[in-house]
Amino acid sequence: MRRVRLLFLQVLVAVVLMAIWHVGSTYRIPAGVFGAKAFYPLDPFFFSTPIDVFQRTWRDFYTGVIWYHLGITLLETLLAFAIGALGGVLVGFWFARKQLVAAVFDPYVKMANALPRVVLAPIFALWLGLGIWSKVALGVTLVFFIVFFNVYQGVREVSPTVLANARMLGMNERQLMRNVYWPSALTWMFSSLHTAVGFALVGAVVGEYLGSAAGLGYRIHQAEGVFDVTGVFSGMLVLAIFVIIIDTLVSAIENRLLVWRPTAATGLK
Repeated sequence: MRRVRLLFLQVLVAVVLMAIWHVGSTYRIPAGVFGAKAFYPLDPFFFSTPIDVFQRTWRDFYTGVIWYHLGITLLETLLAFAIGALGGVLVGFWFARKQLVAAVFDPYVKMANALPRVVLAPIFALWLGLGIWSKVALGVTLVFFIVFFNVYQGVREVSPTVLANARMLGMNERQLMRNVYWPSALTWMFSSLHTAVGFALVGAVVGEYLGSAAGLGYRIHQAEGVFDVTGVFSGMLVLAIFVIIIDTLVSAIENRLLVWRPTAATGLK
């Protein structure tokens, strides 16, 4: 399948969904067809309309209202992503190379990973205040474990035969790390980073939603407080575009660093 065709099909899915939303929220079903009263299949009071959502989003960007909030959320997301991913990579490598350390901390890692992150949000707000760092801390707890488990598994998946051959050829630990362990972990790490980006944003937005004075989560919370459904959907649209842009950047970095990896037979040209 050619990339142009794939892009066309992806855009087509979005157009069809928008068309269903538009028709359902703007055209009434007459009385007597499915009920005694005329009604909208998608009541605009609860679902707004795509035209109103796009107009609100365009107005927010054009007037500059949203830039400040977008910048706050972007900063929180990037900090949570960078700190969580770096911590996950370092600890993942450490645990994978030190089996005794991994065995000692294994139950504590599982306990910490099982904690509901939403429960931690008020605690971080109490410890770190309502500024950006409580949101960053919440995002770090989400990103860290995703990257940690993937890096740990990636290092553990190194073929014993490859490892034995490398040692037989005289590689020291530093060379093994650079030429064997690191390439093995890279594929696992980047596959986790795509998911981690979304979770970093979730941490930032949930933290803003629960207590903040700025950010996209704060704007969505404010819109919900006055039953402004168009504002809520506009905030979600901005978040979706935001994630797509960041994920594209991660994919570009992945393709640059994993240029040696054989291309999967997807049929895309």
